Amino acid sequence: MARWNKQSTAPVKSDQIRRFRITHPYHPLFTQEFELVLHAQNWHEDRAWFHDATGRLRSLPAIWTSLVAEDPFNMVSAGRAEFRVEELLELVCLLRESKS
Repeated sequence: MARWNKQSTAPVKSDQIRRFRITHPYHPLFTQEFELVLHAQNWHEDRAWFHDATGRLRSLPAIWTSLVAEDPFNMVSAGRAEFRVEELLELVCLLRESKS
């Protein structure tokens, strides 16, 4: 069966079928592996499309999968930091604006 990829509208050869794992710890399909049907931008975010065990076509944010490398900040902080410096600076700006 032909599979589609993000870069082309041509089918991907069967020997190029990509599999991915759901890595989001709170997703009900966490750790399960699926064949990638499509990896594309949809609803203004990077999404992974796949068929679940019942054959239903589903999608989820690609960042919740092994298709996207873990954010380096999250890897280094290992859950010890709630915010990045950029986010804290943005919060300071918002607070200043709300006081005006």
